[in-house]
Amino acid sequence: MKIAVIAVQGAFREHIQALRQLGADAVEARRAGELENVDGVVIPGGESTAIGKLMREYDMIDPVRKMAADGKPIFGTCAGMIVLAKRIEGEETVHLGLMDVTVNRNSFGRQRESFEADLEIPALGEATFPAVFIRAPHIAAVGDEVEVLARYRDRIVAVRQGNLLATSFHPELTGDLRLHQYFLNLAKESVAN
Repeated sequence: MKIAVIAVQGAFREHIQALRQLGADAVEARRAGELENVDGVVIPGGESTAIGKLMREYDMIDPVRKMAADGKPIFGTCAGMIVLAKRIEGEETVHLGLMDVTVNRNSFGRQRESFEADLEIPALGEATFPAVFIRAPHIAAVGDEVEVLARYRDRIVAVRQGNLLATSFHPELTGDLRLHQYFLNLAKESVAN
């Protein structure tokens, strides 16, 4: 499995390390050409406006949209979730506009309000997942095709829509590789079809 991690800004190195630990050929992508011949894409946490702007500048928006349309999995974490969303509360501009969700930015507060929480994510098994929330968004609304994978209190924090996966939190900052494995399994299914 060859997975591209958008490496224009944010926590891309940690995603690459997690994917490589699972045996994937994880590569940094900073230009459209670096997205060719990959089996999936990860959009990391960081600053969503900067990531979206740089993806436009480096002509990566249309190739990622095409990959999603072709059934290849796309995984957005924290800011990456915002980049994937069709709607961002209080903003008219969206980035990829792929996932049928409405996202509320920085809904858990500023940097100093960052926290960790153990989440129940039944799709990953019975053991809780150690989620790291840093200036995290949450999903305020989901479309009919979107499956809610996890909530933190009353807020939706992990979703899947077909080949699209998104979390409010940073799974790459934990030692728990189950979400990355879940994503790689989506990539394997995509390659098999």
